[in-house]
Amino acid sequence: MSTFIYMVRHGESPKEGNERSRGLTDKGHVDALKITSILKGEGIDAVISSPYKRSILTVEKLAQQNGQEVLTFEDLKERIFSSEDNRLSDKDLIPLLEKSFMEQNFALEGGESNADCQKRAIKVLKKLLDIFKNKKIVIGTHGAVMTLMMAYFDSSYDLGFLHNTSKPDIYKMEFNEQELVKVQRIWSVKNDVNQ
Repeated sequence: MSTFIYMVRHGESPKEGNERSRGLTDKGHVDALKITSILKGEGIDAVISSPYKRSILTVEKLAQQNGQEVLTFEDLKERIFSSEDNRLSDKDLIPLLEKSFMEQNFALEGGESNADCQKRAIKVLKKLLDIFKNKKIVIGTHGAVMTLMMAYFDSSYDLGFLHNTSKPDIYKMEFNEQELVKVQRIWSVKNDVNQ
């Protein structure tokens, strides 16, 4: 038997606002319905999420469809890039990410490093792999923390991988105990095209 974790990167969210309370754009809400449709036949046993609103909203309909509640874990939140609670602009974020992926312990004052973020998130992920052994769970997540969790098991999940993900995105990870066996991208770029 295998344990399956579906990493669901949140849908499109407003470019400004508080990190914790930013929701989804209209496109983000439409894409959340597509995610629900894609995953409805997978037999999901539990829906977990970062505590950030945009992640919860992305997986909430799936949980409701399955008669479940979204379980949130604080340590699955996005990497804390700075002491500010507001989103960093892409102009500021891209060079910060580049430096962070070259220097795992680099952090701005008040922020955390990739190493620190990975350590806190992996602790939760390993606990979930034990609790939900041989089950299927969805984790509503964010780009950087998702990449760092995946990189813990396979170093090919790097900055290049992060840059090639979309909002939203879905990666189905198969585990044998705590060992990653296989990863399959389920979200297709064709789902991103407005119809």
